[in-house]
Amino acid sequence: MNLISRRQALSLALGISVAATLPTAAFAADISSESKAFVEHLGRECIGTITNQGIPEAERRAKFRELLLAGFDVPAIGRFVLGRYWRLATDAQKQEFLKLFESMILKTYADRFRDYGGEQFNVVGSRSEGDDHAMVQSRIIRPAGGEPINIEWRVLKPKGTLKIVDVIVEGVSMSSTQQEDYASAIQRGGGDLEPFLVELRQRYGG
Repeated sequence: MNLISRRQALSLALGISVAATLPTAAFAADISSESKAFVEHLGRECIGTITNQGIPEAERRAKFRELLLAGFDVPAIGRFVLGRYWRLATDAQKQEFLKLFESMILKTYADRFRDYGGEQFNVVGSRSEGDDHAMVQSRIIRPAGGEPINIEWRVLKPKGTLKIVDVIVEGVSMSSTQQEDYASAIQRGGGDLEPFLVELRQRYGG
């Protein structure tokens, strides 16, 4: 990526994807077109509101949390990124990890909204992957020009509500990348989950 880093692209993507407030029943019945409309709406809402630098910081963070939880299946993503260690964790460790994982997302990406610099977000297509699963294709275009950044959204519809479970930036799954990062961190602690939780607690528990 020459014009924008993968993490910067993900930051904008996250902002766009958590901006849904309309009930999904308002969209078409077909999962492909429904998911496409969902992501398009997210883009409009995000660029129109979340990137407004006139919003007080505390309000912006509160809004980010609200929209994050509305747009993403955060618990499902958390379980996925912990990988095989989820099965090895105690109930107390699972509960704490999901809380810290949500805090990590909020603290990391709320600040990165400042990276927005007039990029265009265009949804260019979608395809069904099953009755309740679709992939939505989009592009981010920088004002200065150059190659667009291709982003795909994996959208599921658990319990009748659309939720994003992964963001794929230029062919790279952000959930899979994070799973690999977490596995490496846990392995550095001898394969014990507790030292990893201590590190997360120190960084995101305050």
